Amino acid sequence: MPFSPFGLASYFSKALAAAGYTEPTAIQRAAIPMILQGADVLGIAKTGSGKTAAFVLPILQGLQGAPLSRHRQPRVLVLVPTRELADQVSQVFQSFIPCLSAGISCRAVYGGVSMNTQMQALGRVDVLVATPGRLLDLIDKNAVRLSEVQTLVLDEADKLLNLGFEEEVNRLLRLLPRQRQSLLFSATLNDDISQMQGLILKQPKILQIDEVGESIEHIHQHGYFVSEARKGPLLRYLIQQQAMEQVLIFVSSRKKADNLTFKLRKNGINAWAVHAKMGQNARLDTLEAFKQGEFSVLVATDLLARGIDIDGLPYVINYELPRSPKDYLHRIGRTGRAEASGEAISLITPDEMHHFTVIQKKMGQVVAMKPSDEIDLRGC
Repeated sequence: MPFSPFGLASYFSKALAAAGYTEPTAIQRAAIPMILQGADVLGIAKTGSGKTAAFVLPILQGLQGAPLSRHRQPRVLVLVPTRELADQVSQVFQSFIPCLSAGISCRAVYGGVSMNTQMQALGRVDVLVATPGRLLDLIDKNAVRLSEVQTLVLDEADKLLNLGFEEEVNRLLRLLPRQRQSLLFSATLNDDISQMQGLILKQPKILQIDEVGESIEHIHQHGYFVSEARKGPLLRYLIQQQAMEQVLIFVSSRKKADNLTFKLRKNGINAWAVHAKMGQNARLDTLEAFKQGEFSVLVATDLLARGIDIDGLPYVINYELPRSPKDYLHRIGRTGRAEASGEAISLITPDEMHHFTVIQKKMGQVVAMKPSDEIDLRGC
């Protein structure tokens, strides 16, 4: 088994093969031995590089054969910035838990769903994946205690800070045992991450695998200059002309997502929207249906720009640009993942040209652009 030289047990082999892991990624090769040795780790690696499995696998191996958690006292805590990422990380844990002989359990908790249901599910849990706000709510209700946590993981730590969770994270840190293993994973390394590292990690192993720009090496980027009036017809033309069977379209707001979805459906394109105003179950069901190919076009806000894996997604379209260059990178990073190729298309109006120039400069790459004036959009 290609993972065995890095200290991973053979009982994971079938599950790894079923999950499509033929060999470990760079961050997995670097992080798995360090985590198994009990070291604190700061892992910086590009989106889609396999960071989640890099900590899930050694954490589960460490739980194998150890005493089960006591009532409402998890041994592993994973903090994440969004509900979607909480579910995704939990699913990775769940996919490998059957490999173990012990009755290990994992639960995800986050806002937007019933707290009472989550409280009932936390009777005994070994691995707790949580967003900071909901976790603090549960602690205030005496539904969970952190005094027995042996391993802390901050996943997508840069996003946690960008979304303003620093105060909540600091409150949670004060409730954790001083003696623990701490793991911090992020797609980027900046001053905020460096400062957090000093607060959380003790003599960490720093694993900076890739620069951010390398995360787009398998993505073919190009775009079109277009007037605002022709942007909708051009989008429909591209979807139809290229026979896109699975495309993720990013817009700037919930209202725009709903409006664009309505117009696509009106023109015979099977499209659905997902955004923060939807209930959590509706969001998860829509995302899963898109992954399963039940419809071809998903229109999303930046809610889906981070932490969501869609295997083999061939197309991402920026119908509107995000506010920051980092968000642009994370958007297009939904395609071209795990060494697969992908296509990212941006539709740029005159008002967006200056901002797109800034994005390209920050990205360090020029995006090939074409005029769209001569494209016949009649009937689109």
